Amino acid sequence: MTDLTKLEAELSGRIAAAEDLAALEALRVAALGKSGSISELLKSLGRMTPDERRERGPQINGLRDRIAAAVAEKKAALDAAELDVRLASEHVDLTLPAPPERRGRVHPTMQVLDEMIAIFGEMGFSLAEGPDIEDDFHNFTALNFPPKHPARDMHDTFWLAPDERGERKLLRTHTSPVQVRVMQRTNEGVPAWVANGQAPPIRVIVPGRVYRSDSDATHTPMFHQMEGLVIDRAIHMGHLKWTLETFTRRFFETERVVTRFRPHHFPFTEPSCEMDVKCDRSGGAIKIGEGSDWLEILGGGMVHPNVLRNCGLDPETWQGFAFGLGIDRLGALKYGMPDLRDMFASDVRWLEHYGFSAFATPNPATGLS
Repeated sequence: MTDLTKLEAELSGRIAAAEDLAALEALRVAALGKSGSISELLKSLGRMTPDERRERGPQINGLRDRIAAAVAEKKAALDAAELDVRLASEHVDLTLPAPPERRGRVHPTMQVLDEMIAIFGEMGFSLAEGPDIEDDFHNFTALNFPPKHPARDMHDTFWLAPDERGERKLLRTHTSPVQVRVMQRTNEGVPAWVANGQAPPIRVIVPGRVYRSDSDATHTPMFHQMEGLVIDRAIHMGHLKWTLETFTRRFFETERVVTRFRPHHFPFTEPSCEMDVKCDRSGGAIKIGEGSDWLEILGGGMVHPNVLRNCGLDPETWQGFAFGLGIDRLGALKYGMPDLRDMFASDVRWLEHYGFSAFATPNPATGLS
């Protein structure tokens, strides 16, 4: 009994002197833990005689209960003291103004779209728009797509159910149908201000949503595209090259852009080309205007004579060039966004990181925020 009294006095003193919760927990484990001093005494009951157990059992169990109660009481006191300290240091000053409300952010796609429109606008291009739901003629036939062209297949195109006449509309796969509509309206003698402010010569850009059945890190079922169209007399590939190089330097804000044009095939242009820019891929980021790698960023070419004829223009009199750019993809390249699908994931955290303030200082390259 003397030993238990001495042990209780020692443990009680150490519990009372514990300065923080960590020290108190160490004491609890030392006394009541699996190998604690009181736990060892309880284990010794198994080696005692029945008479000894009847005498020592209540004494040891009583010690255990009193020490556990002392630990709990001390813990409550330490918790209360810690709370008092936090309340004293973390009080709220009700006289301070409320935090500002979260302001909306400009989506990167809309920011890039505004930048592109501003650049082409300074180059004399007007803006044209058209419907998202198109017919086969404007989306394919007028643009010189053969009847069995793979792009008409369900794997690339979202076809709608046939209407009462059996005609199947589709979600447009590019914004080129608007070019057809502009040329057709012009040819029909519609006043220039009705035909998007254009009559031959024509110089328009056509931004908008387009739809294709494709989805991965660099493709989405819905994305944004901008087409350009110039129709005039004696237009040639040199005009196309100057236009695209001038735009690329302005958009990426560097005069060091180096380009190359490779032969390609598009049904609606002949000759056709794809434009590459020199870039540096080291360090996990693509830097335009430096390095020795090449990156394809757009396609274009001279408007095919069949397209001009389908729109009622004489290819012996009128020539032109057309080009297409992915708005989302150019934005991803310029602002370092690795996955196009994140642009349409509706994640506010992503938008707060990549979005643009509507109140920012205007960009000297485009005049936009």
